Amino acid sequence: MSSSNTSSKDTKFDYDYLVIGGGSGGIASAKRAASHGAKVAAIEKARLGGTCVNVGCVPKKVMWNAAFIADTFSHDAHHYGFSGGKDVAKSFDWPKLKVARDKYVKRLNDIYSVGYEKSNVTDIRGEATFLGPNTVQVKHNGDDGELQTITSKHILIATGGRPMVPSGEGVQEYSVTSDGFFELETLPKVAVVVGAGYIAVELAGVLNSLGSEVHLVIRKGHALRDFDPTICAALDVEMIKAGIHIHRFTNGVKSIKLSTQDKKKIVTTHSGDNIYGADVVLMATGRVPNVENMNLEKVGIALHEKNNFIKVDKYQNTNVENFYAVGDVCGQIELTPMAIAAGRKLADRLFGETKDNKDSKVSYENVPTVVFSHPTIGTIGLTEPKAIAKYGEENIKVYNSMFANLYYGIYDMDADEKPKTTMKIVCVGEDELVVGMHVIGTGADEMMQGFGVAMKMGATKADLDSCVAIHPTASEELVTMGVWGTSPAVSGAKISPINGARSPEPGLKQSKL
Repeated sequence: MSSSNTSSKDTKFDYDYLVIGGGSGGIASAKRAASHGAKVAAIEKARLGGTCVNVGCVPKKVMWNAAFIADTFSHDAHHYGFSGGKDVAKSFDWPKLKVARDKYVKRLNDIYSVGYEKSNVTDIRGEATFLGPNTVQVKHNGDDGELQTITSKHILIATGGRPMVPSGEGVQEYSVTSDGFFELETLPKVAVVVGAGYIAVELAGVLNSLGSEVHLVIRKGHALRDFDPTICAALDVEMIKAGIHIHRFTNGVKSIKLSTQDKKKIVTTHSGDNIYGADVVLMATGRVPNVENMNLEKVGIALHEKNNFIKVDKYQNTNVENFYAVGDVCGQIELTPMAIAAGRKLADRLFGETKDNKDSKVSYENVPTVVFSHPTIGTIGLTEPKAIAKYGEENIKVYNSMFANLYYGIYDMDADEKPKTTMKIVCVGEDELVVGMHVIGTGADEMMQGFGVAMKMGATKADLDSCVAIHPTASEELVTMGVWGTSPAVSGAKISPINGARSPEPGLKQSKL
């Protein structure tokens, strides 16, 4: 990959830094570069905020919140002495929520626009194509489609990705993607969700909790196959308990047709399953990078042959000098905070003046992530199979726990029927370095961030045990698992907290007398 430190010093450019794409990574990188004093412009043809703000994380979490409230009314309220909860859940008003959700997203779009203005980033609305090295042509939005040529010393491609729709008779014609989910005007009575990844799982759970009859169509035996098998199996149990109909080993959808009688959709899988009466078929079968129509071949930017993601090195350099890429268009870890971190680190390296910035890059290891399923999943690091493959089974020690959260303690039902929290800690070596943490259960989404910090700092099992539990919480299980306090007394911390050691003291500035 090329180095970013050389350029034609004698050439005058319109900008120091040109960012193509107004999603999370692009916006973060543009603003950080401007904070270092660079002259920056950013190009976006659609709404600012990218996938996350407009058709991803943010509106999805709003819908998950609604689903969580519906579950509370439908399944929990009567156990705590509240009557009429199921009737309240049935009163859910999808159109009203959609208006409020869309209004909130629009406010975020405007906040990003104001953020550009305050950061001295030139906001350009239109579609960019490359004319050659350091040169981009922009077709501005609007009826006239005015063309503008822009030059820049450094150019970042942060155009993100989009849902992929597989081939098949009627599949593109009669289905929607995750983008289309947020355009639905009413709650579908029957929904078919196709896919085994986190988007499919999340949207299937939302629709099911809000009252739809949901069919989840997966190619193989389980959803979330890349997650730890323990988490995968626990999710499967909870989805079935929740009433989601799972169609397994289908090898995908073969066709979607309209019924001549009621105009409902008929979904046929490659395995021969037929699902009748669908109001909505939602395809969540993967994503592809937005690299078309940019004329990338004009400047020779290399793509991965299999999936067209832009090739980058650990510094986000492409193979072409002074061209960079971050976020989903690279296909590394397709998470909003990952793109933000990569974009900021890149801007620091290119424009920051301190010596710490010269080697600035983001780490793609031990990245915590959450799935807003029902219940939620939090995970970081290696799964048990991947840890065994990397280190050998003889070097692995695994701690497991499954329990009913205290929230469900008063439920008048058999203990086996209560929703479960499942946890796993994967440790390696004689010092039991923690290399993986996996949780499914109530609150998993909120507890994983802090444990992610501990793992990034090299926590051992003894380090977890050294932290006094917060009781009563589910997260206390992660610091009391196994026979508490019996792991090897080895710490990964700079100053060990084991055996009652004092906490580290900060280094303070010396006062000037």
